[in-house]
Amino acid sequence: MPKVGMEPIRKKQLIEATVTSIHQQGYAATTVKEIGAIAGVSPGIIHHYFGGKNELLDATMRQLLEDLRMVTIDGLRRSKSPIERIESVIHANFAEDFFSQQALTAWLAFWAQVPHSEGFRRLQRVNEKRLLSNLRYDFCQLIPDRKQARKSALGLAVMMDGLWVRCAVHPSLMGPSKAREMTKDYLRTQLAAYGIK
Repeated sequence: MPKVGMEPIRKKQLIEATVTSIHQQGYAATTVKEIGAIAGVSPGIIHHYFGGKNELLDATMRQLLEDLRMVTIDGLRRSKSPIERIESVIHANFAEDFFSQQALTAWLAFWAQVPHSEGFRRLQRVNEKRLLSNLRYDFCQLIPDRKQARKSALGLAVMMDGLWVRCAVHPSLMGPSKAREMTKDYLRTQLAAYGIK
């Protein structure tokens, strides 16, 4: 019989093992057996806690997105102005903790599956809507023209997505600190057009 309170610990361990397996073997080659070997548990434990590989992969993507959400919320809570809020969103999306090679490989693998998985597509849409909602709200506080504010928010989101992929694919050429600075440059350019510093 499992120890009381063991479930969240075991689930976290299995999610971490899934990220490691995706990094080492690739998404398609990741198996319940491989994940179990990395975690040091039998494949039956994975079925016990998650029901199977697909459910564990779904839980892993959810956990990555939840980690990003919590870092974003923490930054937004500490921000005192719309500009600080936008910058906190930038920092959250390029947080150093999300840029280990294992994490980058897992993120890329999951996003590559979005066109093929309704579950992943739904999670991606939720993440995208959350990001755009945060950015639109604060751009609308700064830029009087609502249409331009929404356009600037979308432009910033698209730029962040592109820079994130560049960081993931070419980490030696583009790290998170450089991506943050380039994104902030874009933000300053958008705001400067309205005399906002």
